[in-house]
Amino acid sequence: MEAELFEEELHELRRHLGLEHVHLLGQSWGGMLELQYATHRPSGVASMVVASSPADMDLWLAEAIRLRSYLPREMEQALAQADVDGDYDRPEVKAASAEYYRRHVAAVPEDERPEKWRKPFADPVGDEVYHTMQGMSEFVVTGKLSHWSVVDKLGDICIPTLVTSGTADECTPLIAKQIADGIPGAEWALLEGTHMVHLERFEEYNATIEEFMERHE
Repeated sequence: MEAELFEEELHELRRHLGLEHVHLLGQSWGGMLELQYATHRPSGVASMVVASSPADMDLWLAEAIRLRSYLPREMEQALAQADVDGDYDRPEVKAASAEYYRRHVAAVPEDERPEKWRKPFADPVGDEVYHTMQGMSEFVVTGKLSHWSVVDKLGDICIPTLVTSGTADECTPLIAKQIADGIPGAEWALLEGTHMVHLERFEEYNATIEEFMERHE
């Protein structure tokens, strides 16, 4: 399961549905896929929004480890030890992971969100794909995305691009700025929130996206 497989799926989806003129929005891994797709200069893409995504997994990992270091010492140590021994089920590891996610991934846990913003059903393969592509946690990249990067190709992207991220996002300002600086003419919207800023600032986020897309329709 390589990144190229997902890119081919996107290509085939557009072909199957006859989507000759599109605006793309990809969040997190979706934005990474979108960036890779855009480097091949696909036709018919009016604009794209890269939402809380990295262009380089080595930088993403370094920033995740930096953010982890701001947790209470015992939590940081618990997460680091789990990546060594593979035991992610210890209560202290789960507690530390939950705190990291609260700070940087989703300020409101899924089971506390409005019903319309929850997953409609359990994802039977989501963890499997995550473990295959990334690894066993946010602090290791041992899967297929190890050392994945499109940084040296960002300058080739000619699609009008808006980068979005949250102030407390695990996609830190350093990560988002790398993309905004690398794509010619790219814009960047930094909103107050975490990796799920699109839900935490729903109205503001949507208004930002709609205004950008309308300018490039």
